[in-house]
Amino acid sequence: MLSCYLFLIISLMISFRDVRVSASGSSCTEYPVFTPPALVVKYGDPANFTCDVCQKDCSGDSSGLEHAVGKVTRNGTTILWTVDRLTEWDTSLQCYYNNDAGDQCTTILNPTLYQPPESVSISFVNHTGMMFENQQYTLQCSVQNVAPVQNLTVTFYRGNTTEETQHLQSNHSEEKKPANETFTLNITSSREDNGAQYWCEAKLELGPAGPQRPPVVTSEKLPAIVHYGPELKEPPNPDVITITEGDTLNLNCSSVGNPSPSYTWTLPTNSPSYSGSVLTIKSVSFEHKGQYICTVSNTVGTVTKEFNIDVQASTVIIHQPWIIVGVLAGVLCVLVILGVLCFRSYKRTRKGSYNLKDVLRFPKRTALPLQNCENV
Repeated sequence: MLSCYLFLIISLMISFRDVRVSASGSSCTEYPVFTPPALVVKYGDPANFTCDVCQKDCSGDSSGLEHAVGKVTRNGTTILWTVDRLTEWDTSLQCYYNNDAGDQCTTILNPTLYQPPESVSISFVNHTGMMFENQQYTLQCSVQNVAPVQNLTVTFYRGNTTEETQHLQSNHSEEKKPANETFTLNITSSREDNGAQYWCEAKLELGPAGPQRPPVVTSEKLPAIVHYGPELKEPPNPDVITITEGDTLNLNCSSVGNPSPSYTWTLPTNSPSYSGSVLTIKSVSFEHKGQYICTVSNTVGTVTKEFNIDVQASTVIIHQPWIIVGVLAGVLCVLVILGVLCFRSYKRTRKGSYNLKDVLRFPKRTALPLQNCENV
């Protein structure tokens, strides 16, 4: 029974208000003017405005301001409205006067009461932990306790790059009281996203009458961990690699991947196993000839790289240190022998002294006179 009475009372009030508004303006030559013409107030802040009821064709006795909160001060046909703390979300103010024809000329002001987001958070929908390359994921930006939601704009970021800006599209678009809203963005992950930080920003766009710097609240940073299979830094070499015996051989199998890949080598000889990205043989011999296979793998995938090595004989004999030592020793022996022979020849020639020109002057078998003979 009580609900029926309440419904009847509310219906009568709405009908009375609608009739009064609908009757306004039939013979009005002017309307009340609000200063400022729009009122945007943060929840709980003070507010005020003036209403100039009319310039002519009215009197102060036939004008007024309908208000649910605040207080009114009159000065002729000018009405000042003030409130110390505006907390009514659905406030409507009507400034009016009655003209001589009996019509009510009315201007209605609906203040915009706003509240910045209480919190903003970002997350993946139905997903936690690592991501995989070329898979689609949904980012979700949750905005809590914000009003009016129809003035809300949300922007998704990847690092410092704007991914997308969204405006509200929900059933709450006419809601005046604070509400919670959720925005989503679909993304396809790539290896370039690994380590990137996603975040979102909620902003209230309140127009020229609102704050010069619109209220902005940002979420925390959400790091993306993208796993992808190994990729070789250098492509496989299909040609045979020819190297000279004794030279140093470097086989590079470096790659990138997440998680970090591991390396397994298959060698043509019974050499010890090796697990690095670069295989080095300091002095190649003919036993190192053949095919080398590098297998790179992680939890996502596996790639292989093949090296075909051909070893050719060296044309220079000084690659081995012992050969160099042997050559030097031989040269030294020859020099020593030559020195001994020269010394002996010198001693023999010192026993007699003669002039080679004299030998050439005498005929064959002619004895040469001895000069300066000693101990004949």
